[in-house]
Amino acid sequence: MGIPWDDVVLIQKGKTPDEPCVITVNCPDKVGLGCDLCRIILEFGLWITKGDVSTDGKWCYIVLWVVLSSSSLRVDWDSLKNRLLSPCPSCLVSSFFYNHSSNGPSPSPLYLLKFLCLDRKGLLNDVTKVLCQLELIIQRVKVTTTPDGRVLDLFFITDSMELLHTKKRQDETCQHLNAILGDYCISCELQLAGPEYETQHGFSSLSSEVAEGLLNCHLSEEEARLQKLSPDMRKLKKPTVMIDNLLSPAHTLLQIHCADHKGLLYDIMRTLKDCNIKIAYGRFSSSIKGYRDMDLFIQNTDGTKVIDQEKQIALCSCLKEEMLHPLRVMITNRGPDTELLVANPVELSGKGRPRVFYDVTFALKKLGICIFSAEIGRYSTKNRQWEVYRFLLDDTHEFPLACSKARSRIVDIVRRTLMGW
Repeated sequence: MGIPWDDVVLIQKGKTPDEPCVITVNCPDKVGLGCDLCRIILEFGLWITKGDVSTDGKWCYIVLWVVLSSSSLRVDWDSLKNRLLSPCPSCLVSSFFYNHSSNGPSPSPLYLLKFLCLDRKGLLNDVTKVLCQLELIIQRVKVTTTPDGRVLDLFFITDSMELLHTKKRQDETCQHLNAILGDYCISCELQLAGPEYETQHGFSSLSSEVAEGLLNCHLSEEEARLQKLSPDMRKLKKPTVMIDNLLSPAHTLLQIHCADHKGLLYDIMRTLKDCNIKIAYGRFSSSIKGYRDMDLFIQNTDGTKVIDQEKQIALCSCLKEEMLHPLRVMITNRGPDTELLVANPVELSGKGRPRVFYDVTFALKKLGICIFSAEIGRYSTKNRQWEVYRFLLDDTHEFPLACSKARSRIVDIVRRTLMGW
């Protein structure tokens, strides 16, 4: 039994640019499928406005309404459909999409994109935008500015299309980069990363003081001061998560009320996936005055209700933490320099949050702040792994980095960009 592969994912475009597009997924169920779909949608720069999920434990039916997060965003809808097919278990035929297997795709090969160019404002964001449009996923980054005004960029990337081994795809990537860099580009090379890079996970070294301030689940004093600048931050302190085991004989009802932000459904689905919770039925309501309501009927992976009190408390705590702090942002001193730090949790599968590097570089570009160096790495605590983004910033007349008010404003604007406010 099943349906044709072409009908597993259907995309109905809106009649006007402002009307949401409707994405329908109809396929065999698996734990974490909702998380995988939401990650791909976020990767394409789309915002989920509402959604419905239902499953009988074997087959699932998911409907998501999405809009563009930016009017300047261009979406390849055919490519999005193909990408959404990749995590779906096969129906009538084996998944031929990019040679992925639904039972466990092999890791994508890691490539090293290295280019040398003259420095200019907004350079890093322009390059990142091209990579996003080409569906190349940034795994690690090392960006260094030389004393003579040149920039050496090392991007460790994987290809969502699994075509980067072909000369055509490599030439296409270099052509797009040369087009955006123009005369600033000195050289551009793309090659398969050697085994010496494959074994390096790019773990960031953070001092215990910085790690505590960045990764603490409670608001720091600096962030508390930011609330005076940002009313949106006050919304984050009011999430409610309730569990009810009386309404349904077979399912646990999870009710969530929280402030809306970009990637909210992904954050919730990611948390449920990592806690080994599956959704039998769920409704993700439209935003009302900046808040969202969700009713999710959930079960353990073995099909039982979530009865254990300790697991209930842990689940509610994890969800509240993700709604309060889906992304961590702070500015600190690194020797004589000023460093902007951004961190987000890594899924247990090892996948990071999409488009963080793009959003941060876009915010800094809007502010006219130059990035002296940048780095992406992983940092582990006793409970989880984090993806940490580090940016050494250059002083500007408008944002003197020695000034606490200027620092607070940078953090506020970067966070707003990440959250979609």
